[in-house]
Amino acid sequence: MERIGYVILYVEDLGASVEFYRDVIGLPYKFTDAGYAEFGTEGTRFALFERRRAEWLTGRTVSPGAAGEVVVMVDDVDAWADRLAARGVEVLSGPADRPWGHRTAHVADPDGFVVEFAQEIPRLRGRRV
Repeated sequence: MERIGYVILYVEDLGASVEFYRDVIGLPYKFTDAGYAEFGTEGTRFALFERRRAEWLTGRTVSPGAAGEVVVMVDDVDAWADRLAARGVEVLSGPADRPWGHRTAHVADPDGFVVEFAQEIPRLRGRRV
């Protein structure tokens, strides 16, 4: 495997999710077409797809759920947590320093997917090999 090309979340309300990722988080929005919305992220592409249309792709019903998370790397987690709280977004946890070298804060998107904001900090522990 060379790389991951896309991360696509199946969402209930495409409009609400586009607004969250575009207007609240500030990801650069590219387009929406036929139940699919894509953002202009570097490297791996990030997109949303209407859950009700996902059965057409997968051949089965796609259940909602918050399995997994989207990680957004930022320069100042505390400022992001303040900004999100000011916009009415519930901060689920943090900001907190993590031993693996991130300062993090967590929120949930409109479908309950966890969005982690992470800032690189010095590691508090080494990695086991």
